[in-house]
Amino acid sequence: MKSLAAFLMTAVLAASASAADAPAAPAKPDLAKGSASYGTVCAACHGADGNSTVPLQPNLAQQHPEYLLKQLLDFKNGTRKDAIMQGFAATLSEQDARNISWWLASQKEKPGFAKEKDLVMLGEKIYRGGMQDRHIPACAGCHSPNGAGIPSQYPRLSGQYADYTAKQLAGFRDGSRGNSATMHDITRYMTDREIKAVSDYIAGLR
Repeated sequence: MKSLAAFLMTAVLAASASAADAPAAPAKPDLAKGSASYGTVCAACHGADGNSTVPLQPNLAQQHPEYLLKQLLDFKNGTRKDAIMQGFAATLSEQDARNISWWLASQKEKPGFAKEKDLVMLGEKIYRGGMQDRHIPACAGCHSPNGAGIPSQYPRLSGQYADYTAKQLAGFRDGSRGNSATMHDITRYMTDREIKAVSDYIAGLR
């Protein structure tokens, strides 16, 4: 009995030590602080509510917060390169980034629209069905048919500016945006025309 009691006590102490050594769970996002930080750091480029008015600056409203948080931290640690964003992200703690990301997710996205009538059919073909003979999978498989994406895994694309999307796809293709091996492998087979077409189609998704 004494041996059993000693064994149980050792197990309890070991479990307590493990719990003490475990990393603390991140604090719950504070939307009020997120709004304040966003207004100070981000609003000038991305709009007061996360809906940008500049086609090369992305809309961020209603984006999945986990995706936004990853991008901010990637900018902060240099995994994703952009001189302006790296400078802003460097000023944020991880909790600041979390607060901003969850606040943006709570904002309503304003719908966009496609402009290139001559390319919309090609864009739809790529987005919905891919081009299997060229090793280009359907975008809808990860980002959903309406561009809503899959929370925690794949970002929301619907309504995003075509100029911004095309720039990111080209960056994935040439390696200047290096924080997604999957997107690099997909875009390496795409032509400029195909990138332009699918980007414009995405802008009009609802």
